[in-house]
Amino acid sequence: MTEAYAVPVPKGYRVGVWEVREPIATGAFGSVYAARRVGDGTATRLPPTAALKFLPTGTATPRRLTHLRELIEREVELYRRLRHPRLVRMYQTLTVDDPAHPDLDGATVLVLEKAEGSLSALLAATPRPAAGPALLAQIAEGLAQLHDAGWVHGDLKPANVLLMADGSVRLADFNMAAELEGTHAYTPAFSTPDYTPPELLWTEIGERGRRIRPSADIWAFGVLAHLVLTGSFPLPGATPAARRDAAAAYARGVDELRLSPELPDAWREIVRACLTRTHQQRIGGAALLRRVTAATGPGGRALRLPRLSPAARRLRRRSVAAVLAGAVTALAALAYSISVWAGAGSSGGSGSGATANVSAAAYGASELRTDRGVPPAYRLLIVETAHDCDQKEVTPVLIAAMLKVESDFDPDLSDPDHDEYGIARWTPRVLRWWMNEDGTPGEAVPQPPFPPAESIPAMGRYLCWITPRLHEGLPGDRRVLIAAAYRTSYRTVNATGGVPPDVRAYAGRVAHFLKEYAPPGKK
Repeated sequence: MTEAYAVPVPKGYRVGVWEVREPIATGAFGSVYAARRVGDGTATRLPPTAALKFLPTGTATPRRLTHLRELIEREVELYRRLRHPRLVRMYQTLTVDDPAHPDLDGATVLVLEKAEGSLSALLAATPRPAAGPALLAQIAEGLAQLHDAGWVHGDLKPANVLLMADGSVRLADFNMAAELEGTHAYTPAFSTPDYTPPELLWTEIGERGRRIRPSADIWAFGVLAHLVLTGSFPLPGATPAARRDAAAAYARGVDELRLSPELPDAWREIVRACLTRTHQQRIGGAALLRRVTAATGPGGRALRLPRLSPAARRLRRRSVAAVLAGAVTALAALAYSISVWAGAGSSGGSGSGATANVSAAAYGASELRTDRGVPPAYRLLIVETAHDCDQKEVTPVLIAAMLKVESDFDPDLSDPDHDEYGIARWTPRVLRWWMNEDGTPGEAVPQPPFPPAESIPAMGRYLCWITPRLHEGLPGDRRVLIAAAYRTSYRTVNATGGVPPDVRAYAGRVAHFLKEYAPPGKK
């Protein structure tokens, strides 16, 4: 089903010479589908299969459309100007002309090279893959190609590294990429905290966005290399917020890197050269590639993905995820320039099938149990939504418990009597305030159905706003009080001095699932 996708496209839909097949991945601002060529593409050397990335139409707010236009222009410009072996390839850009389908009419479609999986999915299944050095050598080569061409990636992380059928690696997600103007480029004020260098964590944002150097990509590579080779981050902390604070302390000189003793000596020096306190001390892209090539050894760039069994290939055709027999390795939904939120092949309800996205199924296992019924299609979205909030009580477990009680994870919930809809039971006029990241209301009241990719982040933003407004010292589990405030209001909870009587049954169910979904040893 595609209802949870930011841009729902029916199977069999035609765009140019392409026919849409199964969904691959979705994010807040776009959705990706597998496609096959059904028209004559031989004259333009189009491949038989591709990945179509659909970007939203005029149904969004003006602010959102402006933001999307900027991201699309960045990505398309890089694709048109750069063609390198380590960068994912774009074949075409298309515009949907279909007034009979207003949700699709006017949508921009990027026709992209189709990959087999992503590094994020591989790490979810095998935190320390044996092919780690070979992967890193190709990633370093991709960065060197970008930097030599005068571009900065701006958002290097495992989800943006694609693994191809021939064993090669491609860098993807270029909507944050920017061309250098002297020593700097300008990118939107967005970053993934774990891969953002200290100097950019609290940088000033000008009219053109945030100033960024190639050294930001080098820092991200150092973090990624430590993660691939050891299964852990090089800075301490159980959450991205804690590791962000550790990075700031390290930059100030009051803390040190905590590199894993399992990191090989040659790679230890490489990681240290990437993760310097200041950008001036950081190694350059060409020098980094030389060191990585030397550390990897002869033939180190040749990566071979495990061959799928016939049964696994049949499963992959049904579910998009590439599942390797014997549970040795899993390659799942792709990162075509969007965050992968909803798994393919699943409706997202409590009865989701066993073919749901493998990467999402294992994601965040240290924060949210994988064996207690949280639909795999929503795990990544739940965990990332919690990470976006700096309030420690707003955890993946709390969000999952609330979604269970609110809707039983049903994205199609409809309760007109109470004017509540979707997986988080939003009232449209309330959701209007929490759809945007800055908390400003949209220009119009949204109309159901509300996709999970919209509803769950809005829930996280609302919970993050509620939490500091609850009085300290109220009796009971503060997470349950937050849930009660979501059902009523923080003012009601404060005035009652705890959970209001009319939502005690609701709060009790949330408390039950807080225990049910918490990993062993965590509350």
